[in-house]
Amino acid sequence: MDDAYEQGMEIPIFYDPLISKLVSYGKDRDEARRRMIRAIDEYRVTGIATTLGFGKFVMEHEAFIKGDFDTNFVDKHYYPENSNKKHTEKEESEIAAALSTYILSNPSMDNPVASNNSSKNKWKLRLKED
Repeated sequence: MDDAYEQGMEIPIFYDPLISKLVSYGKDRDEARRRMIRAIDEYRVTGIATTLGFGKFVMEHEAFIKGDFDTNFVDKHYYPENSNKKHTEKEESEIAAALSTYILSNPSMDNPVASNNSSKNKWKLRLKED
């Protein structure tokens, strides 16, 4: 990370919007790309809007992975109305399975299946409406 500011410092309104850069490297382009995705996932910025989500979108896009990109990449591939989708249906299923496994294997989670005590259970299942 290359930056000039620390927590609590005020960024003047006339300052360039680039207040820090996140850089990755690797033995080849794909390793650097995968490291960048991990860095973006682990990067924490609060209090201001960032372009981290867009950066991850680019790093994960098939055209970018193949090296098929140019100055028209954004116009060709980025649709902001679709950018709020956080996970694919497959990813959501995997997250749900992992969470279920964790809850069922930890009686301290106070869930009715693991503890047989549903009176204290605070977990609720909400089904997605079509």
